[in-house]
Amino acid sequence: MTSTRERQRAAARARLEREMTTRAEGARKRRQRNAYIGAGLAVLILIGGGTWLGVSVLGKDKKTDTPAAAPSGCQWLPDADTASNPNLKDVGMPATDVPKSGKQLLTLNTTQGKIEIEMNVTDAPCTSAAIAYLTDKKFYDNTKCHRMVTEGFKILQCGDPSATGSGGPTFKYAEENLPTGQNPAYERGVVAMAKTQSPSSTGSQFFLVDADIPLSDGQTTQGLTADYTVLGKIVTGLDVLDKVIKAGAVGEDGKTAAGDGKPKLEVKITSATVGAVQAS
Repeated sequence: MTSTRERQRAAARARLEREMTTRAEGARKRRQRNAYIGAGLAVLILIGGGTWLGVSVLGKDKKTDTPAAAPSGCQWLPDADTASNPNLKDVGMPATDVPKSGKQLLTLNTTQGKIEIEMNVTDAPCTSAAIAYLTDKKFYDNTKCHRMVTEGFKILQCGDPSATGSGGPTFKYAEENLPTGQNPAYERGVVAMAKTQSPSSTGSQFFLVDADIPLSDGQTTQGLTADYTVLGKIVTGLDVLDKVIKAGAVGEDGKTAAGDGKPKLEVKITSATVGAVQAS
């Protein structure tokens, strides 16, 4: 029969074995966790190194006038809440793999004359792809340029099939090719994309700039900031824009002059086309 002392010794050995097993398991888990952390740090270092390299290359490219590398693909963000915004028009989404360099010609045939816009595919590849896609879907055909601003700056805004200012496609995307640090931020003849105050809210609407919009303390007159995508520039039809801007803007009644209203001289885009990408 086992003595009390021997039973106590056996129990002590059992407790010690359990403690050793627990400690070994804890050590194994710590080694595993440290391995994960080490791997994570390695990934972060690689990402950080890649980011630094990207900045360095971009800075170098800017100095040598070599265009920056475009993203490998475009991200289209769903904006399909047609219940709260019935002015959104569902035409699907563009492909994510898009042309990354060159230029394209966007032609707007309007009731006031033809306007041709050279789209900068190299610096605004996703925006150019979105415009080309929407044009192919006849999104802009028979739409009115719904807004004109003549006080503070001079622009004509188009691209909303509903002509309400809240219309667009059921997808959005990020801003690109921003005129940050440039003065004027938006030169005469520039075509830039409209958006809300939120980031990645660019859609189908765009504005044509009739006069230089200078920057002052980080933003332009009337508070327009340098965070609107520059799509390209007007190469034909500045005289059409001049004529429409000169006629002025009016309120909803179509008669009362307004600094921010709709064009007194109605501008309807009867058709829009985009040509093939051409080398820069």
